[in-house]
Amino acid sequence: MISLLCHRWLQAPLSRVKGHQVIQTIVVRTAAQAADKKGLLDLQEYDPQLVRNFSIIAHIDHGKSTIADRLLELTGTIRADGSNKQVLDKLQVERERGITVKAQTASSFYTYKGQRYLLNLIDTPGHVDFNYEVACSLAACQGTLLVVDAAQGVQAQTLANFYLAFEKDLTIIPVLNKIDLQSAQIERSTAQMNSLFDVEPEDVIKVSGKSGHNISEILSAVVERVPPPTGNRSAPFKALLFDSWYDEYRGVIALMELIDGSLKPGDKVTSAASGLHYDVQDVGIMYPERTPTTCLYAGQVGYVVLGIKNREEARVGDTFHLKNQPVEPLPGFKPAKSMVFAGLYPLEQIDFEQLASALERLVLNDPAVTMKRDVSAALGPGWRLGFLGMLHMEVFSQRLEQDYHTQVLLTAPSVSYRACTRDGTIIDVESPAQFPATHEIDHCLEPMVLGTLVFPNDYMGPLLSLCQGHRGVQKELTFIDEHRVVLKYELPLAEVVENFYDEIKASSSGYATFDYEEIGYQVSDLVKVQLLLNGEPVDALSLITHNSRAFSKGKALCRKLKETIPRQLFDIAIQATAKNKVIARETVKALRKDVTAKCYGGDITRKRKLLSRQKEGKKRMRSFANVQLPKEAFLSVLSTKKNKK
Repeated sequence: MISLLCHRWLQAPLSRVKGHQVIQTIVVRTAAQAADKKGLLDLQEYDPQLVRNFSIIAHIDHGKSTIADRLLELTGTIRADGSNKQVLDKLQVERERGITVKAQTASSFYTYKGQRYLLNLIDTPGHVDFNYEVACSLAACQGTLLVVDAAQGVQAQTLANFYLAFEKDLTIIPVLNKIDLQSAQIERSTAQMNSLFDVEPEDVIKVSGKSGHNISEILSAVVERVPPPTGNRSAPFKALLFDSWYDEYRGVIALMELIDGSLKPGDKVTSAASGLHYDVQDVGIMYPERTPTTCLYAGQVGYVVLGIKNREEARVGDTFHLKNQPVEPLPGFKPAKSMVFAGLYPLEQIDFEQLASALERLVLNDPAVTMKRDVSAALGPGWRLGFLGMLHMEVFSQRLEQDYHTQVLLTAPSVSYRACTRDGTIIDVESPAQFPATHEIDHCLEPMVLGTLVFPNDYMGPLLSLCQGHRGVQKELTFIDEHRVVLKYELPLAEVVENFYDEIKASSSGYATFDYEEIGYQVSDLVKVQLLLNGEPVDALSLITHNSRAFSKGKALCRKLKETIPRQLFDIAIQATAKNKVIARETVKALRKDVTAKCYGGDITRKRKLLSRQKEGKKRMRSFANVQLPKEAFLSVLSTKKNKK
């Protein structure tokens, strides 16, 4: 509508408009008039003192999204008809898995003691693999709700999220959820929060997200305890971009927190990172869907449409300012450091361009993913992707298939190693193809993490044995109370990404929780397991592992290939080698014709003669025949979906 009105004004007689400044003024006034006529929200009355920006952080499945539903119902943002279940979990993968994987923002209006406030809520993920989402969201907040499940108590990710908020000097409001459960242990959970977070028991708000009991106390605490943003409307416009996503019709939608000034449609803004200029097409708040407003002001959080089409131009952590009015850029965010790497390829190469377009849009919405082009000898052109963890990788692949209707092959995950050669060169090794020859290596380094497990002390023995079996080194053992333990282990990242979560759950009957943080690299005895078919190397199926795991992994790989390679007219020797030695072997037996079937008795030498001729023929055939692995064999070995079975 605004663009149509602008077009009509620009077609008016020249006597009505003189000069570029007049035209621009008319365009801006027309936009404002159109906004008033459409009944857009006017946020001018909400100065920074009447704005509260806060988030919800917790361990996975502690009820963050349910509390967010009740808060939105209580403020009248959504209907309180009992049908609201995880309203802010908008992705199909979130509803299927029952977890939050993408931070979502929702604004609401709340009247407290006769004064109307604008509340901006950010619901964050609870899994360690989405810590980058949490860190970016906390940058746009002045306070946070730290939610703990009364039945489960403080968990591993609760600790990690608390320290994230503490480092950013946010006001933390402790909330104890699910107090109406029969298994709730309110006093014990409150004591744990007091011991670990140094919060007074009387400051803990005890609520039930399911029934809505005491939810109003959270809103009162947000208004009273969370400090307002320190913004200045009269200062030059400055905003922080902390999230973005792609819209089919409007391009990139940027989610920003306005630090200073104001922003309205028709303004021209500049990116501090790239120096590119953009025209502001639309602004608004998430209420909880996109709701246009006449203007955004200092301290408020809202979306901005700038007409950006390239994902590289919408960098999370970028600072925006008015054109020709530069400001001091904000610190921004540290780039996410990928921990797990995997190859991504289309199942059919004809779908390559469609997959490339889908990847560009999805990476825009998930900036923690790193992406670069790659070519596999077995699977053709694709990408090498970096993720923050295994769940992050699985969710990304699932979103590609569900949201963009693409069929992809995701190879088994690996981590980034370092190889130090004899001449002092340090090589980053993200795939077996980059691993130097054995005689060139002086030593190797592998990434290490400090893992934190929180569990009932009844499972101490099995979990200690599990960590020791994964080459772990115990660093700390602390009792939270008489029932729960915090165990810290130094573990190789390569061991963590291989079904470690599943083994923890199996060893603790599902009660243990796990979180980890990177602590650097450590010297390790790493080898490259090379696969040979009749003596010919197959680089696409090579892998890097610790020397102590080489035999078991080589044997498993040979057995897997034996099941998938079709039989030929000659024997196929499948060998796994490490450090130029064969460590495992399987043989696919040849298809054999019964050449003696026509012999009905007679001398044995006749049968021996026929068998000897057959043997010579097969030997001659093997000398010049090459084993061609079918694509199904590569898929069965490389695909993560197949390997889980």
